[in-house]
Amino acid sequence: MERMADRYIDVSLSERGVHCTARLLDDRAPITCGAVWDALPLSGDVYHAKYARNEVYALFPAFAPAEPPLENPTVTPVPGDLCYFSFSGTQLATRAYGYGDAPGVRAGAPVIDLALFYERNNLLLNGDVGWVPGIVWGQVVEGLDAMARECNDLWRAGALGESLAFRRA
Repeated sequence: MERMADRYIDVSLSERGVHCTARLLDDRAPITCGAVWDALPLSGDVYHAKYARNEVYALFPAFAPAEPPLENPTVTPVPGDLCYFSFSGTQLATRAYGYGDAPGVRAGAPVIDLALFYERNNLLLNGDVGWVPGIVWGQVVEGLDAMARECNDLWRAGALGESLAFRRA
């Protein structure tokens, strides 16, 4: 069987002008990679994780014809992992999460969380629901150090007005 050529995406913090390049893990998460690739470009307000630690993410309305199965799962993402999470709007629509008017976050509507983990010591454990495994669908291969500095600054300085964008490289 012929091997598919590697596919790459650009992940960026738009206002800060920083980006990194990630390789899609088509061999480990082919359904998820296909769904994301077909939906690109995607861009949304960036959030910094409260629970998982060193993570930035954006939320999107569901874009796959069917939700991918839990392929290549993890609860301990490492630096450079891109993860895919699917939540029901009901899970995220409580005031405790602070999404307010975030597009697509409403009861009854699925919400997709595309995340970049930029440093180590992450644990996907949420006090409300327990373990939250994510699908690792990409790995940063270039530019992680600069992106990590800016992601950490988001934690300290705030993310208001910033967006996280994913596009084909």
